[in-house]
Amino acid sequence: MTKREAYKEVLRRLRQRYKKTDETFVVWTTPLELVVGTVLSAQCTDKRVNLVTKNLFKNYKTAKDYAKADLGTLKREIYSIGFYNSKAKYLKGIGARLLKAYDGKVPKTLDDLLTLPGVSRKTANLIMAKAWGKPTGVAVDTHVRRVAPRLGWTKETNNVAKIERDLNTLLDSKDYLAINEHLIMLGRDLCKSTPNCAACPLQDICPTGRRNLKSKSGY
Repeated sequence: MTKREAYKEVLRRLRQRYKKTDETFVVWTTPLELVVGTVLSAQCTDKRVNLVTKNLFKNYKTAKDYAKADLGTLKREIYSIGFYNSKAKYLKGIGARLLKAYDGKVPKTLDDLLTLPGVSRKTANLIMAKAWGKPTGVAVDTHVRRVAPRLGWTKETNNVAKIERDLNTLLDSKDYLAINEHLIMLGRDLCKSTPNCAACPLQDICPTGRRNLKSKSGY
């Protein structure tokens, strides 16, 4: 089985095993909500972010709302999220940048998104795929960075830019978002820092799974 055949089989199996629910990922209804929710989700669980944004999105509906927000109030409203001091500044900065450069609208290009405070390439890739239906690259988060090398899709383990490059080359662009989301679900469930290969639906096509199971069997 080639790497391309293997990735398609991985995706097929993971789609069978994992179904998305409302709180699996950041919940949003507008591109601005997606930007805010994704920025807040850095080093924080999506479940926690969704609890916070349920009220936040009622109070802040436009770029102007964030730009004009009182920083102290904004910090209190997102206090339960990690790095709330920096993230509150990001949200105000995003609002100001959108007002100044994009007429208060979320831009539709990757390069423009990357000019927003707190928006990394991972975040921009997600926004492009989810908000605008334009897959620009695989969003490499903690789970993707951990799982992709185990699957043999990249030799990199730390450099997210190189991991993204390898995955973008291997995958069909239409699958960038699906691979990100399904590797996240696998990473949360079984492929943690210590992988549970025995329970994994990919064990027979995953190089790490095969090695681990062979080692345990003594052969």
